[in-house]
Amino acid sequence: MKRFRLGVTIGVGLFFLCACSSTTTEATATMLQDKATSTTAPQATILPQNTPEPPSFLLSEPGPYFAGNRAFTLIDNSRNGREIELRIWYPAINQTDADGRSIVRDAEPDMNGAPYPMVITEESSGLNIFLSHLATYGFVMVVVKDSHVTEEGVYSSSSGFQNVRDFLFSLDQVSANPPDGLENLIDTNRVGVTGYSYGGDISLTVSGARVDPEFYLSQCENISSLVPESFQWVYNDFYCQEARYWDEFVNFMGEEITSSDDGLWQPLTDERIQAVMPMASTMSWFYGDRGLAAVDRPTLLIWGTKDEVYSIEAEYTFEHLIKSDRYLISFIGNTHFLPMTEYGALRLKHFATAFFGYYLQGHEDYAEYFSEDFVSQFDDLAWGVYADK
Repeated sequence: MKRFRLGVTIGVGLFFLCACSSTTTEATATMLQDKATSTTAPQATILPQNTPEPPSFLLSEPGPYFAGNRAFTLIDNSRNGREIELRIWYPAINQTDADGRSIVRDAEPDMNGAPYPMVITEESSGLNIFLSHLATYGFVMVVVKDSHVTEEGVYSSSSGFQNVRDFLFSLDQVSANPPDGLENLIDTNRVGVTGYSYGGDISLTVSGARVDPEFYLSQCENISSLVPESFQWVYNDFYCQEARYWDEFVNFMGEEITSSDDGLWQPLTDERIQAVMPMASTMSWFYGDRGLAAVDRPTLLIWGTKDEVYSIEAEYTFEHLIKSDRYLISFIGNTHFLPMTEYGALRLKHFATAFFGYYLQGHEDYAEYFSEDFVSQFDDLAWGVYADK
């Protein structure tokens, strides 16, 4: 049986926009093929020869597969015709057009290693971090792009909760109705989820965590004593908006999610999701120690130690993931804008490839590339919580 749980998109994730410009339901969908322009294939970097090589992020280089992409639009008729745009990157056959250029858009899939595990992310991470990278390592990456909704009400169009349901709906639809031309290509029983900032919130949401209403409401009542003054506005304006309309919020989420015997809401997730990599997530207030203790998927957490929420979110979240394999890699001296640098994006590609390669593809040797021994080779990375912030 599939399990689902609550998620919130929060305001800090909006920085990407500035920098770059259900529970299980009997849902039906319409899939429309998009006709956008081609995207240039990635080129491998050629390293200098006969020079000493320092420790490097080997998996940040493109992998052995050529990558193609297709775009589709899903329509969720159970949510008043909500449109969910997908860009799907996948291993493809490297063919050329009449001018000798590699065909990327609507490229013929490479079925030699199919079916490939699926990794879902949101648009900001799909554009600013990963693009085609994971596809070159034998994954199908589903980038959930824009959503458009005509529903009305305080929470019916709340992007955070709807975005989590967008991810789960996309998983259901790609599984039940594979896009034309990609049949038998995607293994939707081996699924990972990752994302940065609001994408990190979605990733943590689908990990099996459960909302603890009592904890959340008590935190929101005490913002002034828990959060540095300069950052209190973010918690007031974004993280605690549900607390101000609590009864409406509970009604919007529905009894199937909010009812329980232990005071915790039901998780909003899917049993096919086997590993998650939340980056700069800011969701711990919704779960508290009991809700985080319910996380039951391997979880790799990423944060910059100069991120405003590091001490509030990173340490607390990591310390209370007690049921699953858990990892925290701290980027020393980095802020919330880590992915906007080439340095940051390359390293995040490496860690995502290693983590999902280990848990979804069974590459035992990849465990080395996100291990304590590996991380300790770099002065600007810390394994676990970084004390000297």
